[in-house]
Amino acid sequence: MLPVKEIQEQSDRHPKPSDINFQYGTAGFRTLGKTLNSVLFRVGILAALRSKKLDGKTIGVMVTASHNPEPDNGVKLVDPRGEMLESSWEAHATALANAPSSVAFIAAVDELVKATKIDLSIPARVVYARDTRPTGPQLVAALRDGLEAIKAEYRDAGVTTTPVLHYLVRTINTKGTKDSYGEDTEEGYITKIGDAFKKLLAGKPTPPPLLIDCANGVGALMAERFKAYLGGIFNINLVNADLHTPGVLNNACGADFVKVNQKLPPSITLQPGQRACSLDGDADRLMYYYADGRGQFHMLDGDKITALVASYIVELVKASGLDEQIKVGVVQTAYANGSSTKYLSGRLPVKCVSTGVKHLHHAAEQYDVGVYFEANGHGTVLFSPAAQELISSHKPSTALTNLKNIIDVINQTVGDALSDAFLVEAVLAHKSFSGLEWDSLYCDLPNRLVKVVVSDRNAFKTEDAERRLVSPPGLQAKVNELVRKYEGGRSFVRPSGTEDVVRVYAEAATRAEADELAFRVAGLVYDEAGGDSSQRPKEFL
Repeated sequence: MLPVKEIQEQSDRHPKPSDINFQYGTAGFRTLGKTLNSVLFRVGILAALRSKKLDGKTIGVMVTASHNPEPDNGVKLVDPRGEMLESSWEAHATALANAPSSVAFIAAVDELVKATKIDLSIPARVVYARDTRPTGPQLVAALRDGLEAIKAEYRDAGVTTTPVLHYLVRTINTKGTKDSYGEDTEEGYITKIGDAFKKLLAGKPTPPPLLIDCANGVGALMAERFKAYLGGIFNINLVNADLHTPGVLNNACGADFVKVNQKLPPSITLQPGQRACSLDGDADRLMYYYADGRGQFHMLDGDKITALVASYIVELVKASGLDEQIKVGVVQTAYANGSSTKYLSGRLPVKCVSTGVKHLHHAAEQYDVGVYFEANGHGTVLFSPAAQELISSHKPSTALTNLKNIIDVINQTVGDALSDAFLVEAVLAHKSFSGLEWDSLYCDLPNRLVKVVVSDRNAFKTEDAERRLVSPPGLQAKVNELVRKYEGGRSFVRPSGTEDVVRVYAEAATRAEADELAFRVAGLVYDEAGGDSSQRPKEFL
């Protein structure tokens, strides 16, 4: 039986704001933190129901808004293998979040229980964590009210990164089985990744210290712990690691700042030849960069990480004598730079899918080894159970040992900025590459990403892995007409999965042309969406 009385009493304490329509998207629910109280209470109930539906397996709940500004917050659910919530449940989450009253909410819960045939007698188990945002504690309290109202067992993983929470979900659910993924603690996470990284660096010259920009977010806590664990084997210097000053989270720092502005955070100065990287606010995105001999900034984004990592894994598989049995493939989105697609397509299979981790993750699972990094620096590498079995039972060799350690450095549950940084550093050490040598694998086409604020992002519909607009009608033809005027031109328009904006991406043969194309298309979108001409951004052409 559903404890209706307890749920109703608690729900009345967390009323839904009448003027907001919540939507569970790629990143879960995400909006102004102070408006999310009712959502968190209801997510507590939803997570418990998801656990019951999956036979009492532990479900994760992460309270974060990742790379968004500090006043925002959000929440997303994590399924038992550490993957994103199954997409058919996104609609259930949206329905529960938008029920106008407690009575309507309980009716919606009832409906969900019947529609998905949930056995309410099965116990529910949930593990949750939050990042460092100021609205976090009150939102976690609302979440706990929901979990207690439905009598779920829960574990508080405290303040930690999104990738750690995903890791905990998988390790809790595989504990004591042949698929065990490690110790279900933060210590277990650090030792698994740290030990594999130490083994990969053994016998190699000590790499130069790595500067890590922590976006003044929760990644600073984990980076500090790795720094202590790795000791003198690998030196880490942290910047933007301030977790106490209000307003600094993701402010003029972090992976998203670097990617969007294509420049160094103002707080960082690099010496010629020095490399560094930026995490985002919850440490699931990674952006690398370096200064060349003239001190000029160069960005090494998710596409560059894919090229480096995928080609190295292909080399190891071949050197291990497993290239007939193990096929390595790459998954990209429309945001991938045209030059990277060209470089990779000449070497291994490349598939393009819609933006959003769930699409990439799912497509990567179709390969023996699937490598995916979005251009924004979110990504990981997935090894199929069959591939891992082959690797662990194959005749030993140096290449095979390296491959086994690579598997342990990687957090296969989700994009993990710190784990990915250690993966990159291991590959650079093995190939004796500097930032410059890594960067010269291929030359990026100049590109520009522009946000256009619109009143309704849902008016924009796409097809062909989001590379073509089907609505508003006629807009794609106008975009095509503009693109034809630029050498090497490419542009696409897609609604954001996380905020009320439409994103415009453009690339062309020169920086000036890429910028011009992007701002022309942005102007077109703004006018098409009925934007107020007095508010029209002056850079839109």
